[in-house]
Amino acid sequence: MIMWIRNKLKALGSRMVFRLWAIMMVLVLFGIGFMWIVQIYLFEQNYVSAALNETKAQMGMVMDSLATEDISHDEHLLSYLSHVNSELFLVRTDGRLISMYSSGHLVDSRDKREERMIWDTIRQSENYDSLQAGQPYQTVLRRGRHILGYEMGFPVTFNGEKCYLITRNILMLKTVIDLNRNQLIVLTVLLTAIASVLAAVLSRQFTRPILRIKDTVDRLTQNDFTEAPPLERTDELGLLSHSVAALGRSLKRLDVLRKEVIANVSHELRSPLALIGGYAEMVRDITWRDEEKRNEDLNLIIQESNRMSRMVSDILDYSQLQAGFTQIKTETFDLKEMLEAGTALYQKQAAEYQITLTLQCGASQLFIRADSTKLNQVLRNLLNNALNHTAAGGQVIIRAEKTDDSLWRISVSNPGPPIPPRDRELIWERYQRSQHQSSRRMGTGIGLSIVSTILTAHQMAYGVDCEDGWNSFWFKCRETIPAP
Repeated sequence: MIMWIRNKLKALGSRMVFRLWAIMMVLVLFGIGFMWIVQIYLFEQNYVSAALNETKAQMGMVMDSLATEDISHDEHLLSYLSHVNSELFLVRTDGRLISMYSSGHLVDSRDKREERMIWDTIRQSENYDSLQAGQPYQTVLRRGRHILGYEMGFPVTFNGEKCYLITRNILMLKTVIDLNRNQLIVLTVLLTAIASVLAAVLSRQFTRPILRIKDTVDRLTQNDFTEAPPLERTDELGLLSHSVAALGRSLKRLDVLRKEVIANVSHELRSPLALIGGYAEMVRDITWRDEEKRNEDLNLIIQESNRMSRMVSDILDYSQLQAGFTQIKTETFDLKEMLEAGTALYQKQAAEYQITLTLQCGASQLFIRADSTKLNQVLRNLLNNALNHTAAGGQVIIRAEKTDDSLWRISVSNPGPPIPPRDRELIWERYQRSQHQSSRRMGTGIGLSIVSTILTAHQMAYGVDCEDGWNSFWFKCRETIPAP
């Protein structure tokens, strides 16, 4: 049973609605505690001080008489003083009670125990020495931490005899303080109850949109991209809701693209596999005796297997780059030499589609510091992209030109309809294909994503320009001086 209760409390404590409620209640209780402290240690002290000051003001007119005259000459003086203070005692120096007044009325008290109690109270007072020295005193009466009232004492002369006049105000002040405390208790209970209900309501109001966002995220984890958080707010939760909705749209688009790339890769792999299988059977059964025909068929098998190998390599390379397994290893090399080698390598593929491949570079040498292997992969993917989207008889131009910011701009340009502005950012994402209007759609659709990842790792600017019927994919690099 204890474990069950402990588990329930632990589960309750882990819920945000309970924690918000607890935080609000802590603030409320802190305010109530502060109110009690102010009431007890400030307001009640102010009540006593105000009562003492009021009594002093009312007694100011008779203070001189108490100190210099025999108070027995004025038979109404003691009655007047008891009106100002609830209780008044006239006591001889030996402790005998001469007279006692309460609220202006003389009280007949012949109880010796009461006289002794009054006298003991006076003698135990810290201000008894003041009375003996002929000085008046005033003090606050307490019981523990509770204020009961105040007491004032005066040395007086009564019928020519030295006496002590003690005035007390207990009933009225204690009643006021007790009333204030009772009201404070009721106010504390009401405030705590109301604050608890309001805290619970506000906590649920705050967590309800969070739970809606959580439900949406849960559906996203189950590949349900059709829902968005139904929140129309302008605060931080509204911003979070819009972010989750944008995430759902991105995941939905990515899911569509993922399915598309799976279909594309399946198609692209199936075609070379079918050709390889068909031509291998042809070589085995038919053309194995004809050397020329056999070599032609074997060359086609090798070509298709190489194309399939490049596709698989692109997928693996991109996965490694995204996972961070591949590190950039910089070195100084001649970029122009790499451009010339890449141009020569793709001349044969360009010729198959009647495409002219041209290199334009104004420098005899162009040394840069980068990862030559990765940058060669960038060039290869840009050339593949340009050849795939250039119609037969067209031209692909590789340019290396110096810009106004002293950087070299390397671009691969091909003719064709411009890429829509809204797609010029998306084409760098994985599984995207640029220029879908082209009839030749070879590859996996991650070539430009590999380019973007590698250039970002090199901190090189890159982009695409669509002007005058040409689409130019470019990146910038800084020339360096080779070591001697």
